[in-house]
Amino acid sequence: MAIPIPLFTRGSNGTTAVLGPPSFKQFEAVSPVQSKSCKNILFSPDGTYFAFANALTITILKTENWQTVAVIENTKAYHLAFSPKSTFLLTWEPFTVSNANPQGCPNLKIYKCESGELVKSFIQKKQVNWEPQWSSDEKLFSRLVNTDVVFYEDFNFDKIVARLSGHKVVSYGLSPNAGTYFILCHTLGGPGQPSFGRLFKYPNFEQSIANKSFMQADKVDYLWNSKGNNALLLTSTEVDKTGGSYYGKQGLHFIGVNGNTSLVTMNKEGPIYGVQWSPKNQEFCVVYGYMPAKATIFNLKCEPVFELGTGARNSIYYNPQGNILLLGGFGNLRGQVEIWDAVNKKKIGSCEASDSTCLLWAPDGEHFLTATTAPRLRIGNGFKIWHYSGSLLHEVQWPQGEELYDVIWKLYPKLTFKDPQITGKKVEGIVSSQPQASNQVYRPPSARNRPTVTIKLHNEDEEAHKVGGNNAPSKAALKNKKKREAKKAKQAEDGEVVEEQSSPVVSSVKIVLTGDPEVDKKLKNIKKKLDAIEKLKKDQAAGKPLEINQLAKIKGETDLLQELKNLTV
Repeated sequence: MAIPIPLFTRGSNGTTAVLGPPSFKQFEAVSPVQSKSCKNILFSPDGTYFAFANALTITILKTENWQTVAVIENTKAYHLAFSPKSTFLLTWEPFTVSNANPQGCPNLKIYKCESGELVKSFIQKKQVNWEPQWSSDEKLFSRLVNTDVVFYEDFNFDKIVARLSGHKVVSYGLSPNAGTYFILCHTLGGPGQPSFGRLFKYPNFEQSIANKSFMQADKVDYLWNSKGNNALLLTSTEVDKTGGSYYGKQGLHFIGVNGNTSLVTMNKEGPIYGVQWSPKNQEFCVVYGYMPAKATIFNLKCEPVFELGTGARNSIYYNPQGNILLLGGFGNLRGQVEIWDAVNKKKIGSCEASDSTCLLWAPDGEHFLTATTAPRLRIGNGFKIWHYSGSLLHEVQWPQGEELYDVIWKLYPKLTFKDPQITGKKVEGIVSSQPQASNQVYRPPSARNRPTVTIKLHNEDEEAHKVGGNNAPSKAALKNKKKREAKKAKQAEDGEVVEEQSSPVVSSVKIVLTGDPEVDKKLKNIKKKLDAIEKLKKDQAAGKPLEINQLAKIKGETDLLQELKNLTV
């Protein structure tokens, strides 16, 4: 039987804890905290500790027995963060000065989780990029100071052992691996000059391993895979000077620790909405392009290997085990969620979570939650828990007049949960108590007694298919299909009888594409000829006279079958 995973909420009246599926009961091990000033709730990466900031105090609980191990007094912490192995808790509060203290006090502080002891404090004026970065083994600690990155080792926060300087670093990303460390940094270019993404190996900062230049990059997001051997750089500008997008312009670049670099090329124009590595580290998914957006899975050579089609989506969520992928459309979209088998590249479910402001996978990789939270939305707050098959299992509506700010699952060490077994069966769920939008299409009175005309909003809609396969219709086929549908619509509008075309005559011979473009082209040509011969044979059987060249085509059927056999050996 599955063990219920606790989840914690933070709202305008304090914090509460409940158990996830299958019980959905109050979590009695932790008492609710009644407070109107709870600013943060957070679990450490392995779930060992739970911390919440309340007014002028921070409380740290050990999740082994849910007992309080430390209470940090007199702090106005605005942000909280744990070190990777749950050894330290970092806090940041707004930097202030006064007449009595014009220099200001340190506002970035490091505490020991087990005791709440203050270990070190720094001055960190900017809220942007406030959080220091650690290696996964916690041996290396780094932070951005002006335009330099400084490094400390072995918990000695008083001695800087290395410094990355001279590159005017705007932001950086430290690889998550242990033992050997790599640093990606962003150097902002001057007017008319390109910006650079540079890869260094710690502590050798004299020569970079790889460089990637980009002309348009006000901001760079660093997306390392969990192994720390490959990274993606998502570059963005605040303003698209070409006028193509109100939201600026994005670009995606690949950098490997072996020095390989590449531009990730997308085959549809428009913004990049989301990028995420698969936890299995062999591929990554990108959602991009003007609506309906495309979703494509790329391999480590930045080659598209599978197209997930087009749709109203702008978010990507792999489950922790990497065998299930969610594509969601939130924000100004309706909240459609597509659920995919990430290994077999097969759609296994769907659901609609309208007005959702966040989506989080449970550590078991089998359930996920969606929530409507403030301040993004101040009405209709609450959360829902779903099964990966798309069934709604539980929902909680927040009381009217109160607001929900955060919902988080308790975290667990890696490999605690095995890969969930994916089946095609949809589990039994519940019906949401929220009012659902009608699926009926409005028809004006003048059209209610006339034949229904189906018009697609987007004629470039694309089905999911393997790259190189024959499942994606060509632009010419889409154009011809559009003409046929327009002709039928006009005939229906004029009251004419729309004659359905008889199904085309095809041969019983099936072909299996190999993935080789040249061989596949020959196979398709042979299949086309065999279909034509089958039609001629049917005409001949019906008594229709055939031309000499048509009779010759029928006699050549044996040679075509032999050629097909040779190609498929």
